[in-house]
Amino acid sequence: MEKKKLKLSISGSSKKTFNSIEQAKSQSRNTVVIEKKGSRFGNKPNYPRPNQNKNANVKSGFIPKINKPLNQKPSFSASSDFEKRKLAEQRATRRLKGETQEKDIKQNKINNKRRELKLTVSRALSEDGINLRARSLASLKRAKQKENRLLNKEQKIENLKPVKREVNIPEVITIRELANRMAEQSSSLIKHLLGMGVTVTINHTIDADTAEYLVKEFGHKPVKEEKAEDILEKIKEIKTQNLKSRAPIVTVMGHVDHGKTSVLDVLREANVVSGEFGGITQHIGAYQITYEKNKITFIDTPGHAAFTEMRARGSKLTDLVILVVAADDGVKPQTIESIKHAKAAKVPIVVAINKCDLPDADPQKIKNQLLEYELIAEDLSGDTLMVEISTKTKKNLNKLVESIILQAEILDLKTDFDTDAKGIVLESKIDIGRGPIANVIITAGTLNKGDYFVSGLKWGKVRAIINDQGKQIDKAEPATPIEILGINGASKSGDDFIVLKTEKEAKSLCDGRIQESKERKNPLSFVTQDSAFNDTLSEELNIIIKSDVHGSSEAIKNAINQIKHDEVKPKILLSDIGMVTETDVTLAKASQAVIIAFNVKPSKEAKKRAEQEKISISSFNIIYEVLDFIKGKMSGLLTPEVDEKIIGTAEILEIFKVSKVGKVAGSKVTDGEITQDSNARVIRDGAIIFNGKIGSIFREKNQTKQVSAGLECGITLKDFVDFQKNDVIEVYNSTVTERTI
Repeated sequence: MEKKKLKLSISGSSKKTFNSIEQAKSQSRNTVVIEKKGSRFGNKPNYPRPNQNKNANVKSGFIPKINKPLNQKPSFSASSDFEKRKLAEQRATRRLKGETQEKDIKQNKINNKRRELKLTVSRALSEDGINLRARSLASLKRAKQKENRLLNKEQKIENLKPVKREVNIPEVITIRELANRMAEQSSSLIKHLLGMGVTVTINHTIDADTAEYLVKEFGHKPVKEEKAEDILEKIKEIKTQNLKSRAPIVTVMGHVDHGKTSVLDVLREANVVSGEFGGITQHIGAYQITYEKNKITFIDTPGHAAFTEMRARGSKLTDLVILVVAADDGVKPQTIESIKHAKAAKVPIVVAINKCDLPDADPQKIKNQLLEYELIAEDLSGDTLMVEISTKTKKNLNKLVESIILQAEILDLKTDFDTDAKGIVLESKIDIGRGPIANVIITAGTLNKGDYFVSGLKWGKVRAIINDQGKQIDKAEPATPIEILGINGASKSGDDFIVLKTEKEAKSLCDGRIQESKERKNPLSFVTQDSAFNDTLSEELNIIIKSDVHGSSEAIKNAINQIKHDEVKPKILLSDIGMVTETDVTLAKASQAVIIAFNVKPSKEAKKRAEQEKISISSFNIIYEVLDFIKGKMSGLLTPEVDEKIIGTAEILEIFKVSKVGKVAGSKVTDGEITQDSNARVIRDGAIIFNGKIGSIFREKNQTKQVSAGLECGITLKDFVDFQKNDVIEVYNSTVTERTI
């Protein structure tokens, strides 16, 4: 398409042209003069266009005029048309050169300038800031949000870094607890152990070394916890300052029924024997006497074989042992055991030869027997004090007490009275009205009412202190036997008793001990060939023991555990103190256990429940009876012995069908005799195929009760008709004998 050529022509008055030339001379070269003309819109003012170009060049002062088609009405003058055309050309040129962007930038700058000069309240009030513009609230808010976003991003990056923690490691800890302390997932720990070839679950326990390894693997710092026992050992240490003399603690030991409690009764002027069932001491008791301003503390131990633990406990606590031997009975097994306990505890022995008033008493024989156990009397050039006494006639009892005081002076017993009290629990029980009670002997320090203490796995606050005569006292000095109220549960006999400063300290140490005392389970055990094929099908007799004091339940438990048999084993589900409760009956029903109540009675609820569930509660007062009862129950679980005796055999020759009877085995008795209603078995090709009884025997169509060897007969068996030729019928008698342990 060809471009249209436009013809430019100059027209207009010369006056105007000369005026234009004059103006061009006076103005700068880049100045364009546009003549003002009346607007066709009336009196409406004309505003200058912002895009007017000042760089238009006017050549020779002429104003060009564009020739337009005839049909178009001219709305402007020639000079106006020329200027418009010139402006259009300039705009097109700029557009081609990319000058539009510069114009937009300039326009934005103009707009920004205009906005900066906007008047606000803050700018109006401040003289200095009249020419400056403050940021809007929305802008400040956006800036703050952006800053917060950046800060949060930085914090997230920091949080992603692993945190190193100090992890306390006890002796034994579960996977769950260790994961919680490390703030790690339990599954991560289990996965790590699986990688090592160890299969564990979240509830398995691991030892301290394994836990320490895991803590290090996960980038934490292991810290071994100080054991509660170590802390208590430090507290137990007795200072060697401010020591004062204390009363000796004397333990009375010897064989059962040799008169130990009777000796103490005479010294205390009391009667304890009458209160013991069967005249046998079944508790450990402590008493204090005063002889010529000298205090002596006595501990009475049981002499029965089952109370070994009690005797051992008494010998550990004691300073001196009185060995009571009956002059008419001699040295017995428990006497020997008492000597061994005393020697193991490395305490001196004073021998009291009792019952010297009896006609068949022979004190010299006792002295000669004791020579075997390295106890040599002073009259035989030895160093063991031996006193011949009689509790009935009170012969030489003063001499016995003087011997104890003399021996105590040689030992020079001293301790610190001002420190916090420490002691040993002799016995514990639960009283119906007063709650848990602990019998304690104070070994060091002074115990005051209101002190906080730890005893084994229990703790408490001393609510009341009761002495051996049943009177309440405010404080207890060393070597004083007392009863303490205020413990939170029955502690075990032989437990330590330690006074602490605060309740918090007592609680924390008690909790630490409970944690440490948890039985160690070995989760990483592997199945061996021996354990896999071990015969574990032996019968078990489940037993629940409830007794009045802890020492008795412990003695019964140890005695029962010594009853051993290959086929039946005693299993003690519960051994506790206090009344038989409804919970015990429920446990007995669930586990088919035997309930033994030793010196205690069942509660009303327990009795009612036992009657409903048809469970018997066996009550006993003497330990012999308990052991006999357990042996009888265990014997009942043993499979009885069955002895078989073969009476006769018969071989089946022919099988007959008899109406109203069925199949009859025509047999010949080969050995012995066949009798009616005897036990019989059918043997085919050496294998027993039926075991039952003989129904009837026929001899020449007549029913008979007995057929001897060599004769033929017809035999029927109860509930069996599948006879075949050459089967053997064997008749036998079996005798069942009950087995006992």
